[in-house]
Amino acid sequence: MDTQANMMRLTTQRQIILEELSKVKTHPTASELYDMVRKRLPRIGLGTVYRNLELMAENGMILKLEVGGTQKRFDATTDTHYHIRCSGCGRVDDIDTPVVDDLVREAAEATSYEVLGHHVEFSGRCPSCLKKGRKGDRVQ
Repeated sequence: MDTQANMMRLTTQRQIILEELSKVKTHPTASELYDMVRKRLPRIGLGTVYRNLELMAENGMILKLEVGGTQKRFDATTDTHYHIRCSGCGRVDDIDTPVVDDLVREAAEATSYEVLGHHVEFSGRCPSCLKKGRKGDRVQ
């Protein structure tokens, strides 16, 4: 965690949200995380969960996964890694493969930009959708 993340005050609500997010590898939406957190904090509102997720993402405590036209999903794993999204059901999984550092260098050379980072997301069909014969046409 960087200095900015360390400076952010970890309230009880944020601590519980972070704990619940850390328990799963499903990259939940704010609504899904709200359902999880409500079991421990019954009076918490969806807006509170959403605002805290946004703040924690801005401060580098968690990752916010955004792809055009889909719901934002959140990830407690903040190191650089790749994701794969099922185009049938919207499921998102981590890909356990080394990050291609040459990609940043090549992008910088090709554009003359100072590349600050990159996000790579693969798409396909998850094992469950393959079994069900679900086509890759649903966007969540």
